[in-house]
Amino acid sequence: MASRLQLLVEHQARLRACRRCPDVLGPVVVGEPAVSPVIQVGQAPGAREGEFGRPFAWTAGKTLFGWYQRIGVAEADFRQRVYMAAVCRCFPGKNPRGGDRLPSDDEVGNCAAWLAAEMDLLRPALVIPVGKLAMQQFLAFARLTDVVGELHRVSLHGRAVDVVPLPHPSGASTWHRVEPGKALLQDALTLIADHPAWRRLFDRPVR
Repeated sequence: MASRLQLLVEHQARLRACRRCPDVLGPVVVGEPAVSPVIQVGQAPGAREGEFGRPFAWTAGKTLFGWYQRIGVAEADFRQRVYMAAVCRCFPGKNPRGGDRLPSDDEVGNCAAWLAAEMDLLRPALVIPVGKLAMQQFLAFARLTDVVGELHRVSLHGRAVDVVPLPHPSGASTWHRVEPGKALLQDALTLIADHPAWRRLFDRPVR
């Protein structure tokens, strides 16, 4: 029987070959094939991620990994031990009105099967959605203040999973730099650091 690592590597090879969405800009961006109890789900790659061949490889990534550094985890360790997924795996392109274009509903739907397969294969105990679009795949809410800073127990594919959302680390957003977002972000990071799956992953005693 194939190991989960082998199955994950084969899954990523199929994912890299995906060409379902005609309006996005390749290449498909995937993270390390980390067999992990923790999955981070981003929104979609930015303009530079395809060039570097990994998620959160540019400005937003510097902010994101700065957050994880606060709870004692370096970028290299995170990339090796946490599976990095996304709602969409290709850069959607620029919005004519500024910023990156949000993936369309069809594009989100086209990519949903890839994320579902990863959830089924890895069976995570903790999911960290980053940004509003990623949060919406797991939670119903009106405002970020309704969900950030809290642990949410949800059912995914018949399994109970903990979800701890993080705001998007975009430089264009001030939400995580001013109150109450600043405090809620810290609350979320504390919840992640204290989660049993995270503590086991980074060799810390489970409380």
